[in-house]
Amino acid sequence: MKARCFLTLKDLSRMEVEALINRAEEMKRRKEKSDVLRGKVLAALFLKPSTRTRVSFEVAVRHLGGEIIFLRGDELQLVRGETLKDTARVLGRYVDGLIARVYGHEDLEVLAEYSGVPVINALSNMYHPCQVLADMLTLKERFGRLEGVNLAYVGDGNNVCHSLLIGCSMLGVNIRVATPKGYEPSEGVVRAALVSAERSGAEVKVIDSPREAVKGADVVYTDVFVSMGEEGEAEEKLSTFLPRFQVNKALLREAKPDAVVMHCLPAHRGEEITDDVLESDRSIVWDQAENRLHVQKALLEFLFR
Repeated sequence: MKARCFLTLKDLSRMEVEALINRAEEMKRRKEKSDVLRGKVLAALFLKPSTRTRVSFEVAVRHLGGEIIFLRGDELQLVRGETLKDTARVLGRYVDGLIARVYGHEDLEVLAEYSGVPVINALSNMYHPCQVLADMLTLKERFGRLEGVNLAYVGDGNNVCHSLLIGCSMLGVNIRVATPKGYEPSEGVVRAALVSAERSGAEVKVIDSPREAVKGADVVYTDVFVSMGEEGEAEEKLSTFLPRFQVNKALLREAKPDAVVMHCLPAHRGEEITDDVLESDRSIVWDQAENRLHVQKALLEFLFR
């Protein structure tokens, strides 16, 4: 039987996602540790830099009684021409699961197909599902519910935006995405979100006006304009996004007076968000960052119990 993997939020049902969020909330409240991973060794294969994802997963595995090996791409035979398919087959003979941060999402699909063990997406160019699990937990803590919360995402139609579209539309969170023309989220992801929203009752809109997206929002969310691997496009992207798509005090005046600000981090202060907004009482980014640990503990328990 093929191992259960978590490559996108679409790999789970709404009931499973809600159960994970509730379990993470419980584990956080109880400061829970367990031995659910006792005797298991996981490998973290990271082809991109990481702070929150790497540390939170390493701590999560240890809190659940397991062991973890950190693997950098430049330390493996991948750099000398070994295929990812062969690497996956070998790692699957050694470890009980893979946590992988990759450039192309298709690399995760190769790992899932050939390793024979559970594979968790720790970020790809298309999706960042663990981040959005943490975001949904953070919203639930803040508002006491998810259904009917109004979230505005302002910025690049990137991997975080994709996972937000999937997660919000699944769980009944209304989402309005504002991006410059030419930087919209994937049409396929938007179509899938619209289908999901029909079931949950959520509203999904993709527009090019930050002010319209933020108007009346409970939550204003942003991410870096230049993702990892896009450094060569930095000048062009910044000239396109700034100043109109920056989350600052002026833009926040369009949101509800008690609206909160979210950012998946790392933040490029002065670009997608101003320093004063990030440091304000309306910012809940540090709760988001902490909640990566708790949702990932719940996810590991779900996949390996």
